[in-house]
Order: sequence, then structure tokens, then C-alpha cells
Amino acid sequence: MFKYYVLALFIILIDQITKWFIVTRMQIGDRIGIWDPWIGILSHRNRGAAWGMLQGQMWIFYIVTIIVIVGVIYYFHKEGKNKPFLGVSLMILLGGAIGNFIDRVFRGEVVDFIDVFIPIIRYDFPIFNVADAALTISVVMLIIVILKEDQKEQRKVKQ
Repeated sequence: MFKYYVLALFIILIDQITKWFIVTRMQIGDRIGIWDPWIGILSHRNRGAAWGMLQGQMWIFYIVTIIVIVGVIYYFHKEGKNKPFLGVSLMILLGGAIGNFIDRVFRGEVVDFIDVFIPIIRYDFPIFNVADAALTISVVMLIIVILKEDQKEQRKVKQ
């Protein structure tokens, strides 16, 4: 069970180290091209949720994040610790949630820096960070868990 929490801690550390690097070495708006024009590091701050929604409504994020953290830990101990894929997905979710929560509590805003342009559809994807990526990955993993559980239930019904 300890190894699952180490995964969450690893995500938090990587998230906070990368954000510290951006905050201490770049000014807001500075951009470093990694693979121009598709991928870059762009120093940005977000006082809201994804895509800048709910700007300045920090109290909502505090409440929701605390509920999510408690819910993830509870569900992990109830279901996830005996199901490796579910356990990993929950710990990735926990790490991502805590990573952005730390920013909101100590900075009053979230540090975003990964800038992606998708040339095929000419879409400049919203700037994000390691915690955001972890949250997205965990949601995809949880969808897979739900679909697999649904398949198992359907097989049981057929038998």
C-alpha cells in the first residue's frame, strides 16, 4: 500500500519542482521553444480552473479539492488497494489534485507552463502543468476501470 502513496508523492514532487523552476527562472509570458512551434515552455499563471474558468473563485477550489482528496483516499482504501490499476489511477489523481492545491494555497494561483500547438487542427491547447497532466491521465485510467467493470458485469449477466 505504501508504494501507491509513493507514486502520489512522486507526482507532487515533480509537479512542484517544475513549477519552482518556472517561477524562479522565467518571467510571466517568457517562452522557451522545445519543438517550435508545436511544444514549448511558457510561463503562465491561472487563478481559475481548466481553460481559465471560475477566475478568482479560490474558495470553490479549496472545498472541492479537499472533498476530492478525502474521497480518493477513502475509495483507495475501500477498493483500490487490492486492484493495482485502480490503485495507481487513484494515486495519480491524488498527486495531481494535491499538486495544484499546493499552488492555490501558497501562491494564490496555479503555475502553468506546458504550451502545445496542434497543427493538424490549428489549435493552441490551453497551457497546463504536470499536475494537470496527471489529473487527465488518471481520469482516462478511471474510465478504463469503469468500462472493464461494466464488461465484467455484462458477462456475469449473460452467464
